[in-house]
Amino acid sequence: MTERQPAEGRREKDRPWLMRTYAGHSTAEASNELYRRNLAKGQTGLSVAFDLPTQTGYDSDHILARGEVGRVGVPIAHVGDMRRLFQDIPLEQMNTSMTINATAMWLLALYQVVAEEQGADITKLQGTTQNDIVKEYLSRGTHVFPPGPSLRLTTDMIAYTVSHLPKWNPINICSYHLQEAGATPVQEIAYAMSTAIAVLDAVRDSGQVPQERMGDVVGRISFFVNAGVRFIEEMCKMRAFGRIWDKVTRERYGIENPKHRRFRYGVQVNSLGLTEAQPENNVQRIVLEMLAVTLSKDARARAVQLPAWNEALGLPRPWDQQWSLRIQQVLAYESDLLEYEDIFEGSKVIEEKVDGLVEAALAEMDRIEEMGGAMAAVESGYLKSQLVASHAERRGRIESGQEKIVGVNIFEGTEPNPLTADLDTAIQTVDPAVEARVIEALQQWRDSRYQPPFNHPRPCKALERLKEAARGTENLMEATLECARAGATTGEWAGALREVFGEFRAPTGVSSAPVAVPVEEGSTLALVRRKVDLTAEDLGVGKLRFLVGKPGLDGHSNGAEQIAVRARDAGFEVVYQGIRLTPEQIVDAALAEDVHAVGLSILSGSHAQLVPDVLERLRVAGATDIPVIAGGIIPNGDAEQLRQAGVAAVFTPKDFDITGIIGRIVDEIRKANKLDPLEVPA
Repeated sequence: MTERQPAEGRREKDRPWLMRTYAGHSTAEASNELYRRNLAKGQTGLSVAFDLPTQTGYDSDHILARGEVGRVGVPIAHVGDMRRLFQDIPLEQMNTSMTINATAMWLLALYQVVAEEQGADITKLQGTTQNDIVKEYLSRGTHVFPPGPSLRLTTDMIAYTVSHLPKWNPINICSYHLQEAGATPVQEIAYAMSTAIAVLDAVRDSGQVPQERMGDVVGRISFFVNAGVRFIEEMCKMRAFGRIWDKVTRERYGIENPKHRRFRYGVQVNSLGLTEAQPENNVQRIVLEMLAVTLSKDARARAVQLPAWNEALGLPRPWDQQWSLRIQQVLAYESDLLEYEDIFEGSKVIEEKVDGLVEAALAEMDRIEEMGGAMAAVESGYLKSQLVASHAERRGRIESGQEKIVGVNIFEGTEPNPLTADLDTAIQTVDPAVEARVIEALQQWRDSRYQPPFNHPRPCKALERLKEAARGTENLMEATLECARAGATTGEWAGALREVFGEFRAPTGVSSAPVAVPVEEGSTLALVRRKVDLTAEDLGVGKLRFLVGKPGLDGHSNGAEQIAVRARDAGFEVVYQGIRLTPEQIVDAALAEDVHAVGLSILSGSHAQLVPDVLERLRVAGATDIPVIAGGIIPNGDAEQLRQAGVAAVFTPKDFDITGIIGRIVDEIRKANKLDPLEVPA
């Protein structure tokens, strides 16, 4: 029998990239079931979403965790939760990506302990901990500790994994979230590369890794990148990333082995550009964005995860995630994409674009270096203000129609959409009762962790040992593993380090952001500004005061920042204290600053609990004349309930006209103060 030859004209195919779905919600048990189902559908790697309390180092029963437990990911409080999360999933055979940053060391320790309990050879563990703290200060908001201690945690993890988990990627430097916060391609490249330099310099200077092993460190650094819908620009960005990484690792760190210098990256394609209006259009956006990071062999992602078409509406269901996985599979297995060398090689257009991006990114990297590096540029507020300004400019282009988004500001007419005919079933909902069950289980764990069948030693000694290590200079990973084995909780581990390192409130970038939409005579913003001035006059105050609040643990502050900047430009005095506030703190600030309106921004799903709490506290304080406005990813049914509870207005991603929103806030202030409506169009 002759050997079977490939069909005529067909070549041997390259191996496909790792296919992941970012998933996790409710409880460890529910997420475990979801993972096993996804693996059975052909997914080739796991990507774990942790809930916000886990990401920010709080246990589920902490005051700030209220309304956030199990919503945007899975709650993991201790080694018992991690056991349940990966039950019947052999970790030695998995490639697991964990989206975790401030508490990355803790989650990796729990993962290692569970792998050891499974009998795994830990030197074979493969996967990634995100662990990029810089972008948390700039865009994602799940930071805990100040920059110095945060960099130490990252450095210690990298040094530990090089020796003990040689196949693990201890950091995934994320430009993804920078694009979500408004970064241009040049900023995305420059800020991510400057972060990588800060991390590699810290590892080199720590003395924990000898110079001859720096190649192993560089070879395990991976990146997590965003791909937007500007297909050509995004592909060129990936080529520019690779070129700069090769230059930096060779020239700055003397890495000779080209394998170590390879730019290794995974992608989640852009969620910022997904629309609530005509959400079916998101499918073709997702496909185009995926092509930008797969078509070019020389700039092809090593792992890809795609959002779902309904991500702007709420939490995707398993079927929606399956659809996104099938999009990848059709491209990899049905098309001939993987049969060819790089199809863009030699293109003058591509080379010219890549050269331009490289030149501009290197210039911005030099600017950051002159400031003292990425950490100094975070603390000074430079990086954050640049991102807020870029995002404001983009929003201005969308509102003016200069940047066109199909179904939002162009081609808005639509046939009835069968996908969203029943909005209540078009997304996954998390049962509010889950939080109470998780808290009860956590309390049971605290009460019984020393007893059979667990028999963990009491964690007090391990936590004291952790604090002692943190006060000194030793690597913190061994003390963290000791806490994990002792059954300590996420809140106990982070709390011990908070005692030593303190906490950090990142700069908001709002006050220093330049005006993005000029107040030209006759423009909509000029008319809104006139309404603001007239209303202040009618109320007998110098300026209207508007508090923008971020209750709970949702760190996605981009929308809140854009509202704050535009309100400022419309003549408001804006009170914005950044993220992670309790309803009590927000109401206290509203009363102390004597504000005329409160705007609450929540994207994590905790609006149903936190917004009514703010309303009730204002009522008790006798401040019912302060209208409360809510914004975020809020399903229709929830929006109606909030309005019935007393919220003056609810805005969701489909409401892209920020200037119009500011005008509406002025209307609500007038209504709350029993002033006649103004005959000023806006």
